[in-house]
Amino acid sequence: MSAFSFHLHGRDGAARAGVFVTPHGPLHTPAFMPVGTHGAVKAMTPAQVAATGAEMVLANTYHLALRPGEGLVAKLGGLHGFMRWSGPILTDSGGFQVFSLPKKEISDKGVRFQNEVTGDAMELTPERSIEIQNALGADVIMAFDECTPYPADEKLAATGVRRTLSWMERCVRAHQRTDQALFGIVQGSVYEHLRARCAESLVAMDLVGYAIGGVSVGEGHDLLCKITSFSAPLLPEDKPRYLMGVGLPEDLVAAIGYGMDMFDCVIPTRFARSGVAFTARGRIRLTNRRYRRDGYPIDVSCDCEACAGGFARAYVHHLFAANEILSAILVSIHNVRFYEKLVQGARQAILAGCYDDWRREFLAGYAADASAE
Repeated sequence: MSAFSFHLHGRDGAARAGVFVTPHGPLHTPAFMPVGTHGAVKAMTPAQVAATGAEMVLANTYHLALRPGEGLVAKLGGLHGFMRWSGPILTDSGGFQVFSLPKKEISDKGVRFQNEVTGDAMELTPERSIEIQNALGADVIMAFDECTPYPADEKLAATGVRRTLSWMERCVRAHQRTDQALFGIVQGSVYEHLRARCAESLVAMDLVGYAIGGVSVGEGHDLLCKITSFSAPLLPEDKPRYLMGVGLPEDLVAAIGYGMDMFDCVIPTRFARSGVAFTARGRIRLTNRRYRRDGYPIDVSCDCEACAGGFARAYVHHLFAANEILSAILVSIHNVRFYEKLVQGARQAILAGCYDDWRREFLAGYAADASAE
């Protein structure tokens, strides 16, 4: 019997609410997964992450292989023991990070690059990516794919699809653990026929879950929507669907409406470290002088530790000015909670059959940049 299952609890149009069962607990969808690149969500303890409502977190195969090495992580209990996170974990393949390096050599075998830590020449192949992820022990592991940059001509995108499918077959053969779900990734840049070809071939492999990749590489909101709305219906109804690296609140709201289930992005914590907070009325930059004497919490409608705890915007502004680490901690807690409340609200709306009304109400109140108010 499989350690994984996915059940739909409700639908409203294309939008879905379900539960993805893993060996380390359930993931209720739609779900936002905070990113812990080096085995930690930046500026947050595992308990603080869990308190936001997050059920699943990410870790990065490439960076953990470089330092401290997957062997040490495995020796110390795998990622769950190493990170002290008892819930589900997902690891990416390392492909996006390797393809982002300035100097790399891509071939059908894999990718050669220079180790950022030691300077040594390294090679990452589908087999090596799976070997690392098997050792790390996450619940969900991602296939090693070719993440096509944007913009890309059709020939380059087609090569990416060919390699992605070939590498997927090698990942399946290399995968050694039944307690880890291997997801395939649909590539094809902005070309619908390439996306369709990639999705059809992956679906034929009958994988545990499927992801849409290559939609957070600079193409913008409109193209993201076009690619996702086309690709999502190509994926099985009874399997979880993961939109990789997405994104801003308006991106999530759109993609949930197209039928996507799982999301991740560094934006909540990355923005937090520069003083940008997400609120029901849009983003605000707490380092602006206008917040120097502001006695309100970051968001009066938020129940996170920072807002419900009574920390004033003026205090957070002061912490940033004084370069205190607590500034990043408080805003990170708030931003991750904002994202978790967003997907929880979407789930409730889907189950109630009013997702379109909820989406319109959210977007009507949310301005991308509310700092000028």
